[in-house]
Amino acid sequence: MMTYLWIKSFHVVFVIAWMATVFYLPRILVNVAEVGDQPAVKARLLLMGRRLYRFGHNMFGVAFLFGLALWEGWRVFPQALPNVVASMHWIDAKLTLVVLMLIYFSWTGRLLKRAEKGEALPSSKTLRIMNELPVLVLLGIVFLVIAKPF
Repeated sequence: MMTYLWIKSFHVVFVIAWMATVFYLPRILVNVAEVGDQPAVKARLLLMGRRLYRFGHNMFGVAFLFGLALWEGWRVFPQALPNVVASMHWIDAKLTLVVLMLIYFSWTGRLLKRAEKGEALPSSKTLRIMNELPVLVLLGIVFLVIAKPF
């Protein structure tokens, strides 16, 4: 059981690190959209965004591996890891929301690449609104994991 708890703890920590990226990258994009004609500031923001996006990819990758171990690890190590989802379907809904979050994260990465090429971004108001959507998705994920409603 301790193995399961350690893996779960690492999964949660790396998910938190990834979510920090998911929440902060759009804020950088808002600043890029509002910077105006200040090339040095814009270059610094784009550098920060690029590094943050790479960090987010790494954090998602590690969180994914720990999540996979939680989900299917019981098949490989049945004595150390329990089958925590059995025939429950909350995991399907949770994984669907995670995929939506990953699509959103990829979309913000594409916007960052567009900004680096000098192409126009959506308005800062649109980016601010889009920045709030992951909170709702995260709320759904957390509820599904805690309540396991089905």
